[in-house]
Amino acid sequence: MLTTPVADAAETRANATYEAILWAFSRPGMPRRMPHSGEAGVIEALIDRECAVHAADPLLIPPLLQAGARLVEPEAADHVFAGRLTDPALLGRCRAGSALYPDDGATLVIRARFGQGAGVRFVGPGVDGGVKLRIGDLPEGFWRDRARCVRYPAGVDILFLDGEGLIGLPRSTTVEVM
Repeated sequence: MLTTPVADAAETRANATYEAILWAFSRPGMPRRMPHSGEAGVIEALIDRECAVHAADPLLIPPLLQAGARLVEPEAADHVFAGRLTDPALLGRCRAGSALYPDDGATLVIRARFGQGAGVRFVGPGVDGGVKLRIGDLPEGFWRDRARCVRYPAGVDILFLDGEGLIGLPRSTTVEVM
């Protein structure tokens, strides 16, 4: 007789966070909620011992190591955890992949403030016409630097976090500053 395993609370939370991340990337610019706030849920859902990661925020190093990740420089990382992005050069240091291997592009996780900052409009796959939003706590010139780093299909996917909220910005999305 087969038995069906029952997910524990941590697995259920990680699965819900993973689903929220997938939803956020499939509907760019549309906020989604995670079961709990900050990078902890993203680390729990995405990071394991096969991942190479970079943490610009030293407070994120212990949970990343606990997940089994290897710490590397941004140029070699699968996932880059910026915390509050203060160094705009970090975006340009992330792996962008190539036309032949776009999946080598990194995912950049940034703490931000939704509803503040520069007004932008996301346009592209998964966006019906366009989504207008405001994302704050980003360094001067962030949107310009992001445009320089994307050469679809190569580029960096970005996940913005604000408490329990997240917004996905895949490399396939064009951002217009308003």
